[in-house]
Amino acid sequence: MAREAQEPPRSLTSPSPIRTALVRLRRRLSTPGRSPRAVAPAPGLAPTPRPWLRALGLTGVVLVGAWLGLLIVGNVRTPVGPMDTTMTLRPSLSGGTKINVSPLGALELDSHIAPVRLDVDVDRLDPVRSRVLVEHPELISGLEEEITGDVRDGTTELAVRSVVAVVSGATALGLAVYRRPRRALAAGGLALALLAASAVSAYATWNPKSVLEPKFSGLLTSAPSVVGNARSIVTEFGVYQEELARLVTNVTKLYEATSTLPAYQPDPGTMRLLHVSDIHLNPAAWHIIASLVEQYDIDVIIDSGDTMDHGSAAENGFLDPISDLGAPYVWVRGNHDSRVTQEYLRGLKNVHVLDDGRAVTVAGLRIAGSGDPQFTPDRSVVALGDPAERMTGIRLASALRDQERAGTPVDIAVAHNPVAARETDGTVPLVLAGHVHRRHTEILKHGTRLKVEGSTGGGGLRAVQNEKPEQVRASVLYLDRETRRMQAWDEITLGGLGLTTAEVSRHLAEQPEPEPSPSGSPSGTPPAGTPSPSPNPSP
Repeated sequence: MAREAQEPPRSLTSPSPIRTALVRLRRRLSTPGRSPRAVAPAPGLAPTPRPWLRALGLTGVVLVGAWLGLLIVGNVRTPVGPMDTTMTLRPSLSGGTKINVSPLGALELDSHIAPVRLDVDVDRLDPVRSRVLVEHPELISGLEEEITGDVRDGTTELAVRSVVAVVSGATALGLAVYRRPRRALAAGGLALALLAASAVSAYATWNPKSVLEPKFSGLLTSAPSVVGNARSIVTEFGVYQEELARLVTNVTKLYEATSTLPAYQPDPGTMRLLHVSDIHLNPAAWHIIASLVEQYDIDVIIDSGDTMDHGSAAENGFLDPISDLGAPYVWVRGNHDSRVTQEYLRGLKNVHVLDDGRAVTVAGLRIAGSGDPQFTPDRSVVALGDPAERMTGIRLASALRDQERAGTPVDIAVAHNPVAARETDGTVPLVLAGHVHRRHTEILKHGTRLKVEGSTGGGGLRAVQNEKPEQVRASVLYLDRETRRMQAWDEITLGGLGLTTAEVSRHLAEQPEPEPSPSGSPSGTPPAGTPSPSPNPSP
């Protein structure tokens, strides 16, 4: 009895269920990394509202990962008719399709509205197939199904590859950021959902008629004149397949024509004249001129002066490449060219120096010219200004009239300064000048066309004096071989130092209507349809 009385009750020595539960809860609360899910927050403390931040971060990870995936593996190389292309999906706010035809420019189509844009880069044109299509346009009908099939196969492969790229990129970046497989899979799933939504939006807004109204940029801004009226084409073919084939074919034509530069194909009835001026000791000009002579099949080069900068004998060696340019070189003296320069040029092969109204026949053209009366680098002589230029122009006009009376009319007159060139109005169809380092074209009162060229040397040694480098300019003139009248001209402009840009613009020549002047002196106003004279360009 005494032993039993000394033993404590069992309920006091063995842990009760309530005590065991409290111990376990205390351990959970004290274990790092565990959150008391079943425990209510303390009174007066609200949970921190951070779910929207986590969602925003996940969305950012998905977008960046999907973009990286598309950038790395989200493109497909596929042939489309005569072209080898690369198709790529890019993030975009407006969607659409962009066809890049390097180096000519791009065509943009409003094909769909979605946060992704289809980029098609034309990498290469098959020259054999392109030439066949240009020469035999009837093959377009057979090209329609081929191009449509190529586009369908390419876009299908691109869609599959894009899905893999987007999901893989988002998942990989999610795993790198969160280091949790569950979060990474959530990022991949969200990326797939966004891509699916984009596909649905593109399908719902798909506009097959967008190929009828492409937007052109770069050199392709001249494409509408080559492509023609797409709305008239649609009456002959279906809306999408046929227009796509025609668009590809016309881009092929434009690429073939522009990448080789000549605006006209070699034609026995067309003469090509290259007008250059104000080279000012820029050695790069010779390479540019030689390239233009070869690519445009130039018949004769006319230089309207200021080839040199100081006219010293030490500069004469700069002129030696003229003999190897591949075409006859007709030259008049500028105000930076000395008599020493002129005599040196007289001794070069393939060079014709004009002065004091002298005329020569070169490549079937009768050309006359006079050198500038002033040599401005010589500071010991006071420049006489425009009056001296006008007197030179008057003497040149008199020589042109003498040629007319002798039965050997002149087709083209050349003077360095436009002030002198203007005095030949009515005595010759075309007069060329330079000096002012900018282009200017004008039909004078009595029907003579005045063409002033910019600096083919980009200003030469003065190129770095201005705020921006001066552009390199030259023009190709097309003349009818029978009438010797100008039909059109191409203005070629290069982007100054570095030659980072190039532009070729076409102009058609209006045939001037000379104003009748019985007294032989300028009077009255130009006839209807004749452009009014512009103010004299300042020297």
